[in-house]
Amino acid sequence: MPKRYTNLDNVSTHKTWTDFRRWQRERKQKQKDLSYVVPHAVPPQWNRLHHPNGRPQLCWIGHSTFVVQMNGITIVTDPVWAKRMGAAKRLTAPGVPLDKMPPVDVVLISHGHYDHLHFGSLRRLHGDPHIFVPEGLGRLFRRRGYRRVTELSWWETASFHGVSLTFVPAQHWTRRTLWDTNTSHWGGWVITSNGAPTIYFAGDSGYFRGFRDIGERFSIDYALLPIGAYEPEWFMGPQHTTPEEAVQAFLDCRARLFVPMHYGAFRLADDTPKEALDRLWAEWRRRELEEERLLCLKLGEVIDAAQALTALSPFDNSFSQTSAITTVKQARQKE
Repeated sequence: MPKRYTNLDNVSTHKTWTDFRRWQRERKQKQKDLSYVVPHAVPPQWNRLHHPNGRPQLCWIGHSTFVVQMNGITIVTDPVWAKRMGAAKRLTAPGVPLDKMPPVDVVLISHGHYDHLHFGSLRRLHGDPHIFVPEGLGRLFRRRGYRRVTELSWWETASFHGVSLTFVPAQHWTRRTLWDTNTSHWGGWVITSNGAPTIYFAGDSGYFRGFRDIGERFSIDYALLPIGAYEPEWFMGPQHTTPEEAVQAFLDCRARLFVPMHYGAFRLADDTPKEALDRLWAEWRRRELEEERLLCLKLGEVIDAAQALTALSPFDNSFSQTSAITTVKQARQKE
């Protein structure tokens, strides 16, 4: 029997078919405005990815797909250029077309769900990337003929051409078939290199104490955190953060800049991109956080990751962990 992986504190994300049917009944009764789409960078900026000029760069492709460039290498997280995700049609085109991408050196996979691991996209990436995956997921890649694959457990670190890649916890689950539920792990990645900003890519996660643990181990500059696929909260709560919880996660991990992700590409739940962004900004302002620390990238926007940090003032995002967890629990109890 294959190993079954769990969350910290054995938090369960399990839902029954009864729960699923309830969600679908409720969903039919909702009227949603789907007119807003996440904007693209105009004019296109993908040429900058081919000429980083030794500078660390960050580009949001869409959903949980980013391009990270540092120390002369190009990294892609959770590569998904798919036009559909099951029955859900992609809401807007990826920020950089696949044929405009630079050669890729490293691919980081957070977990095996289809909206984070799309083999059709992976096969079409330029280059011969080394793929780093959670423990238990390597066998799927090897069965498909991939050989440059490294599995990591939580808190393990691999090095690639001077860049350190640490696999860190998340609160989630995974499945690709009816028979492989949680037979591989899930998590996020912390990317570090001398002289470059430290980037935390959270993958997919509900709110949990692990955000604080990650912040205690790393000095994070950029936190790439999910804000979408949270509604209904009674169903999605353990596995996806609300926008308000994402703000708390940002404070927990003590990052300097928050880059939201996991919204606007596919309609995986009942929330809309505009609702997610509106709630995110409302919580940001309620907490009186500096607006320049919330960086909502356009699709295909390329930023100089070092330069964006230089204008920031010292940031004290200290907090009471007890009160933070209590606040999140109280929010859950109101549902």
